[in-house]
Amino acid sequence: MEIKPMIRNNICLNAHPEGCALNVKKQIEYTKKNLKIDAQQNAAKLAPKLALVVGCSNGYGLASRICAGFGYGSVTVGLSFENEPSEKRSGTPGFYNNAVFDLEAEKEGLVSISLNGDAYSDEMKTKTIDAVRQAAAKAGIPAKIDLFIYSLASPARTDPKTGVLYKSVIKPIGTAFSGKTLNMMDGTFSTAKAEPATEEEIFNTVKVMGGEDWELWMDSLDSEGLFSANTCTLAYTYIGPELSWDIYKNGTIGKAKEDLERACCDINKKFSGKIRGAWVSVNKALVTRSSAVIPIIPFYISCLFKVMKEMGLHEGCIEQIVRLYRDRLYLMDVPVDSENRIRIDDWEMREDVQKAVTERMKIVTPENVFEETDIAGFKNDFLEVHGFLNSV
Repeated sequence: MEIKPMIRNNICLNAHPEGCALNVKKQIEYTKKNLKIDAQQNAAKLAPKLALVVGCSNGYGLASRICAGFGYGSVTVGLSFENEPSEKRSGTPGFYNNAVFDLEAEKEGLVSISLNGDAYSDEMKTKTIDAVRQAAAKAGIPAKIDLFIYSLASPARTDPKTGVLYKSVIKPIGTAFSGKTLNMMDGTFSTAKAEPATEEEIFNTVKVMGGEDWELWMDSLDSEGLFSANTCTLAYTYIGPELSWDIYKNGTIGKAKEDLERACCDINKKFSGKIRGAWVSVNKALVTRSSAVIPIIPFYISCLFKVMKEMGLHEGCIEQIVRLYRDRLYLMDVPVDSENRIRIDDWEMREDVQKAVTERMKIVTPENVFEETDIAGFKNDFLEVHGFLNSV
């Protein structure tokens, strides 16, 4: 049966199993060619033997797991919340991504366990800890997590202590937002508007997307004695250019990301001497299932891709994480900015890149959008995330 993408308001409602498999395999091959322990001075000493990735099924989380497993030969345990296929609809992309990851890992003789469930719940924390021990025993190594990636992207969270359900929103703070956005499917422009968030909406968004659950995970893993002296833990964030700040950095998402950085600082203080360190990595703007629905971001990314491809600087998720591991995290001294953040968005935020993108955005019109932007690349990447490839 032919499967076609079902798209509503820049949201894809289905996935193609074969395309998802090809996408994962492509990332694995890139990793095997570009991330090798013997090519790095300190990787053999610091590289993870056991990695846990919470939010492992798509985007940066999936790339992080691929790099740990197929780059460094790590045992991996991954957790995500996915819908399985039914008679009426396909599974979510992550369901197929996890399945093919485990299959390819088995072919390579790598131990991997993928779990499906609510990462915010105490129950799944317990099940994941059991899986870590099970994976370590199968591989014949100590149950010590050397790398813990926290890469959740969820619209809602139930607090395990209170049972209260919180929902996040993408809204500005203080004043209403109005900005140009782009429909990647047909190249049409519209004006996106959003009213300012209430105090309750800000609080709820921080509860969902902030650093509280990262800290709870760290406490759970520590209480079970699962850290090693080499343990690194990472969470991901995005800052972006000033033109996006009203809806992003200075909005509800930005408040949540501030709390993520607060949590990182507290984790480093609390676990000083127990782990190698905790970092927030600032990553490049890329096409993900969530970025496509943030106002102005599709327009910005379409121009950014055009510029970075012309300059030979464009990267996808897997290229970003390979560079993160190879050139940042697994050096003896991790290079960071003044806020102790790892900056892997450095190419995007280069002055010449941002100047070119700003100028490009000024000249784009409905008539020249397909020539002056890389909307075709944006659309291709969006469909590829859901397994809809040109070759499928």
